[in-house]
Amino acid sequence: MIFVIYQHTMAKFFISQFISYQYKIIGMGSVSSFTGTHISTVMEPTIAPRTHNSKSSSLEMMRHRKKVPKLGKPADQRKALLRALTTEIIRHGRIKTTAVRAKAVRKHVDHMIELGKRGDLHARRQALAWVYDKDLVHSLFEAAPERYGDRNGGYTRVLRTMPRQGDNAKMAVIELV
Repeated sequence: MIFVIYQHTMAKFFISQFISYQYKIIGMGSVSSFTGTHISTVMEPTIAPRTHNSKSSSLEMMRHRKKVPKLGKPADQRKALLRALTTEIIRHGRIKTTAVRAKAVRKHVDHMIELGKRGDLHARRQALAWVYDKDLVHSLFEAAPERYGDRNGGYTRVLRTMPRQGDNAKMAVIELV
């Protein structure tokens, strides 16, 4: 019984160690009196032809049709970051951040300006639910119709800048047009 378990674990070891090899049995060993199986068989590995490249063996899934940039954060932290960036862009007109964050926050800033152009009570309440500063929302709703009245979208511009010094992250300036 112990010998059978030992044989099974050794077989698992050989399979895990030489997964891409094929084996050719060279000779037959002696027969065990306990189980009636061969004890020592010599196996010579021959290299099997590889049919796939090394990159295809990884188990990473592709993110098809997933347009929400994760930004390396959980959902609550990601929402708080996007709300804060939206508030600061509307307040200052332009901010410097990473390129991925700038592209992610662009749609939220455009949406807030669309709400400001609409100007009704429901749009104002939606903007107040997203932007942190109440006075900033009021100034946005006063200025947006005359500033962006003739424009049908594209209220922000993302300009690439030099990479960040510490970690070489791609940086960008996002600004209101």
